[in-house]
Amino acid sequence: MRLDKYLKVSRLIKRREVAKEMIDRGMVSINSKVAKPSNEIKVDDIVIITSPSGNTIKVKIKEVKEFSRANEASNMYEVIE
Repeated sequence: MRLDKYLKVSRLIKRREVAKEMIDRGMVSINSKVAKPSNEIKVDDIVIITSPSGNTIKVKIKEVKEFSRANEASNMYEVIE
């Protein structure tokens, strides 16, 4: 699954357009490498997201699904830091 879509489906970022913009600005990395919106995400990848305000969240991907309900979205990842 594409990184920008995963961030939206998992509800780490509310809109795919915003996710793509943040990735393009270099605010998202996968396994310590600068990401592109089209990067494929896999189970056990480590994603680091830095918000415009400077807050950082580090998550480990637990599962990849095309769709998820709001109450299931947090099961798709595990917050590390």
